Amino acid sequence: MPETAALPLCAARPPTVGLWAQIREDLGCVFERDPAARSTLEVLTTYPGLHAILMHRLSHRLWKRQFRFLARLLSFLARTLTNVDIHPGARIGRRFFIDHGACVVIGETAEVGDDVTLYHGVTLGGTSWSKGKRHPTLGDGVVVGAGAKILGPIEVGDRVRVGANSVVVKNVPSDRTVVGVPGRIVPTRAGSPRPANGISLDHHLLPDPVARSITCLLERIELLEGELKAIKRGQPLADTPDAKGERCGVCTAGELCCDHDARDTQSASIRSNPLSALPHG
Repeated sequence: MPETAALPLCAARPPTVGLWAQIREDLGCVFERDPAARSTLEVLTTYPGLHAILMHRLSHRLWKRQFRFLARLLSFLARTLTNVDIHPGARIGRRFFIDHGACVVIGETAEVGDDVTLYHGVTLGGTSWSKGKRHPTLGDGVVVGAGAKILGPIEVGDRVRVGANSVVVKNVPSDRTVVGVPGRIVPTRAGSPRPANGISLDHHLLPDPVARSITCLLERIELLEGELKAIKRGQPLADTPDAKGERCGVCTAGELCCDHDARDTQSASIRSNPLSALPHG
């Protein structure tokens, strides 16, 4: 099944549920996404990520009822106990899971969809001091790897995977994979299977955009050196693009070496005047 296939994340459920139903769902999703979970008692007593989301459910309801100080106080207590800082104003969907529950920060205007998984060290932060929308919005089924930062009032689509330690500052369409600093959308392995609930945790299958960029740059250097030798020998350059040039036009190096239009313009100029490519002086 293609990686970008839009799969249902779970069975159809009522659009709104009560507080206790949400808590039961939060507890149940731990067993679905953490193979280390053994018993309900163990999860309820030893999982700080679950403690943080349960306390946030309560503080968010206080926040909506204008008990702002009590909401912030409960949020502060949750942060002290769990090392997870979730502002009571943040809107978090159903079946939310924080794995390991350490050093996670979620800002006031952040919005998180259903079936979202965050690993330790994730920040959903802002990039502005304005009082309006300044934190990201995550769609359903998003998985954010350890240490990743998603910053600003951007939108991350459904079923997006964010690689560990990535920094995402731009909108991401649904069914994409983002890695790197700054975050870059990268191609994923076509045909890779997804689990039944649509949540893919295969972080080891994420591509390496830095390695791809370096490979592309090396290929471009080899190509340009060959063209320079041909110019010095007075040999004509081929008019048809070579395989490396075509591959470089779509590689993940992006603006580092694959400005396709600029390359075509420069190549045409060199072909019309080969001496222009030689150093002057």
